[in-house]
Amino acid sequence: MRFDDAPDRFKAGNASDRFSGASGVLFEQAMAQTRMAISLCDPHAEDLPIVFANRAFRQLTGYSEDEVLGRNCRFLQGPKTDPEPISRIRKAIENEDVVVVELLNYRKNGTTFWNALHLGPIYNDRGELVYFFGSQWDVSDVRAARAEEQHAKEMARELSHRMKNMFAVISGIVNVTGRMRGIQSEAAEINSRIQALGRAYETTLDNASSGSIEIGEAIRAVLSPYDRDEERLKFDGTSASMPFTTISIVGLILHELAANATKHGAWASEGGRVLVNWSLVDDDSALAITWEEHGGPKVDSAAIEKGTGTTIVDRLLSGGRGSITREWRDTGLFVTVKVPTRNAA
Repeated sequence: MRFDDAPDRFKAGNASDRFSGASGVLFEQAMAQTRMAISLCDPHAEDLPIVFANRAFRQLTGYSEDEVLGRNCRFLQGPKTDPEPISRIRKAIENEDVVVVELLNYRKNGTTFWNALHLGPIYNDRGELVYFFGSQWDVSDVRAARAEEQHAKEMARELSHRMKNMFAVISGIVNVTGRMRGIQSEAAEINSRIQALGRAYETTLDNASSGSIEIGEAIRAVLSPYDRDEERLKFDGTSASMPFTTISIVGLILHELAANATKHGAWASEGGRVLVNWSLVDDDSALAITWEEHGGPKVDSAAIEKGTGTTIVDRLLSGGRGSITREWRDTGLFVTVKVPTRNAA
């Protein structure tokens, strides 16, 4: 930073003496009106004392002007102030450099605040160092928000880990029970549904600190195993986030539709395709999903509608106050599903 030429001596507490004429007046007005806490230190005096502190600085720290002027800024430090940013400040002063640090400072009454300090040199027109300028900003709320966000992410990661373990344990129990009772095929069918639920959560749960999951990612995760060549599925939909309950219902419904398409529908034929579209409807209070099959063989709709998968889907939607319609078009099955996004449990 650079200002007009300044005399060699000045009166402590009146930093504008170093700026001539109109510059001094403008300096005083700017410092008085700004809400940013600002201080100036004299680099030519012993121990770099504060020679100017505006009203915002005094309000931030709780000290009066007489208690601030002539002291080094370290008087705002305390027992929990980290020495690392202090070292960076000291180095910047030695090198006449600019530095921005966050450090814990103490007010006069002993309370702490996180100070985002911007420190830099001020030169006159001859290139001579006349001050070190410091602006202080109370970022305690910002730091608290960061800590809460980090805590939420850590909790989400832990929840993700536990849910993955839970799905693995349940899957293992189903497999063991199936072998013991001689119903391996039934156990495999149940496990396929468990795995579909796991996929719906697994790819996005690490970021679900807000208690919701991005619906598009969940849909793609559930259906990706059925589209290994990436030619049988087409997606189109919103990127909105949904509560966990909605994700559970959607994940199981899409799994049943995909299983049906593999056995009897579009994916039972070479070149069969499925188009999946989703959007928010009813003033964003519901999620609408369309499932449109093309290129599959003609199927016995009555037999499918009596199947286990159909029963599961209908009961899930009934319990979640959702709805489903099925149309057996010439091009293939067309399904419309609506799931509430609020109070879906």
